[in-house]
Amino acid sequence: VAKNFLLSSDQTMDRKIKEAILSFRIEQAYSKDKILELYLNEIFFGLNAYGIAGAALTYFDKSVTELTIAETAYLAALPKGPNNYHPFRREAAAIERRNWVIDRMVENGFVTSEEGAEAKKQPLGVNLRRTGSSLFASDYFSEEVRRQIIERFGDKSLYEGGLSIRTSLDPEMQIQARRALQSALLTYDQRRGFRGPIKQIPVEGDWGVPLADVAGLADVPEWKIAIVLDSSTDGVDIGLQPAKEGGGKVVAERARGRIEPDDMEWAYRSASADRKSAKSPQGVLSVGDVVYVEPVAGESNRYRLRQPPKVQGGLVAMDPHTGRVLALVGGFSYAQSEFNRATQAMRQPGSSFKPFVYAAALDTGYTPASVILDAPIEFVSGGQVWRPQNYGGGSAGPQTLRMGIEKSRNLMTVRLANDMGMNLVAEYAERFGVYDKMNPVLAMSLGSGETTVLRMVSAYAVFANGGKQIKPTLIDRIQDRHGKTIFRHEDRICEGCNADSFGGQQEPNIVDNREQVLDPMTAYQITSMLEGVVTRGTAAGKIKLDRPVAGKTGTSNDEKDAWFVGYTPDLVAGVFIGFDTPAPLGRGSTGGSLAAPIFNDFMQAAVAGKPAGKFLVPEGMSVVAVNRTTGMFALEGEPDTIMEAFKPGTGPADTLSVIGMDGYAPPEEILKASPQANQAVTSGSGGLF
Repeated sequence: VAKNFLLSSDQTMDRKIKEAILSFRIEQAYSKDKILELYLNEIFFGLNAYGIAGAALTYFDKSVTELTIAETAYLAALPKGPNNYHPFRREAAAIERRNWVIDRMVENGFVTSEEGAEAKKQPLGVNLRRTGSSLFASDYFSEEVRRQIIERFGDKSLYEGGLSIRTSLDPEMQIQARRALQSALLTYDQRRGFRGPIKQIPVEGDWGVPLADVAGLADVPEWKIAIVLDSSTDGVDIGLQPAKEGGGKVVAERARGRIEPDDMEWAYRSASADRKSAKSPQGVLSVGDVVYVEPVAGESNRYRLRQPPKVQGGLVAMDPHTGRVLALVGGFSYAQSEFNRATQAMRQPGSSFKPFVYAAALDTGYTPASVILDAPIEFVSGGQVWRPQNYGGGSAGPQTLRMGIEKSRNLMTVRLANDMGMNLVAEYAERFGVYDKMNPVLAMSLGSGETTVLRMVSAYAVFANGGKQIKPTLIDRIQDRHGKTIFRHEDRICEGCNADSFGGQQEPNIVDNREQVLDPMTAYQITSMLEGVVTRGTAAGKIKLDRPVAGKTGTSNDEKDAWFVGYTPDLVAGVFIGFDTPAPLGRGSTGGSLAAPIFNDFMQAAVAGKPAGKFLVPEGMSVVAVNRTTGMFALEGEPDTIMEAFKPGTGPADTLSVIGMDGYAPPEEILKASPQANQAVTSGSGGLF
């Protein structure tokens, strides 16, 4: 007890002397029974179990008070050497040692001879505790918590410190996030065809024994491993992987099932150059192939063919007001790959970075109605010529900032960043936490830098909460073994929250000490523009929620990364999809077509049944009708208008001022769109209108 509680395991004379002194003092303070209790509650019992209570749960899934004589004796045998009496690998030695303990119990009068004899007849009966199904989807989240604990307190504190850790995880939301991401990854992967079986094993004799040794995806319990027993044009007969008993012995039962042609039609297309496409199941699977299958709901013994996707992704959901991460999924399956694409994968956010460029512009005098030229442009540096392009090519001429972000115009964004200066854009990106240190070059305005999903979600949370800086966290609180709080994420001050009783006093006021990193009015203007992305822009038709929602798509060059980051007033979430080794996802695989539907699928489930909030217009802002094309004040009855929010001292321009081009003459369609545009046209560089 002296060594385990108060000293180290160093093999030194000093430690032995300290141990002897402490032992005398402990014996003077406690009885022998109390000392034994302390010892049994601290020591290692094997199988990652510490303390007798933990061992009872681990080995027998029981509390200590429910243990039988035989079970108690086995646990008492373990402290001498848990690995020497492993319940499966060294079962005979474990039973022999347990029986020796039972004999000592009889000899010392704790049990009768009859009770001892009966206990010795019992098998070990180890029933390893299974973790609850409600958190089966949280492997990536839990691993990230483990990393942070080790980084903060070290390995020893994590595994031996008796820490009590309360996380921010919402179990139901985590399951919804996993389902939304997995479903989309499977859909994309199946469109690319079948890559072949896991392996081949012979079916002669008992195929169940070698099949039982094939490792599956433990965190995808919906799937089963099966072996092809017969393959024809009419379907595939399969044998399902048999279970193993506690000692590793394969059960005798052999279950079978069938894959109908309709349940594997996607696999007729081959994804491998060395495999030909097929016209029936017979051309896809052969006898002895080992594959993944999933039961068809409502059908007995009917299964559909599955394969783990090569494409991966990450999803993070966060409370924008506190920074608490409510759900985090780092890939299709933790068992398939422990690499966390939500926190570890550094990817190009593409156009989902643009709101930070526009936020910098709105803070420096531009308005959502400022007009920028959307036309070809080139930059020369060091003998190299860079010609940015819009996605899909083409250009639209003069457009408002709102239209630029709604339609995700690259040329407009580059002109805007060039007009402001990239040092300002870099400052905002670093202030929001998108990058630690951003290289202030124009290409970075289009999201060519690399960041993580967690960082992007944290940055968008600033827009959602009115410009307050937040610190993302997966951990709410950590307590040591004595119940003392050694870490707490919440650092806001609440005077009166710990009142002993209620005596009619006012509700306590929580002092918000978070840093204001963005003007609340700018945050609302960006939110309003991002609402337009969802209703009219690159995500139009993809997001269908019963409440206000804002967000931005993102697609990197050659469609290697697809993003969508968005938020409601009370929840922000971000999605990324891409191959681990960046490669094209295919023409048309944009943030709007791939990532936005995942966001929608998740958010529909996450906010169901919860009250719908509103994005509040900060006090002092004016909402004015403007022409959507020219950004000028809209006359009564004028078509194609939109209500735009302006800060005090700003408003629609009186003349059509185009940023980025001197001597611009508006084309006929713009003159028709707004009679105001017939007035003098000037060149502009931002500023207050």
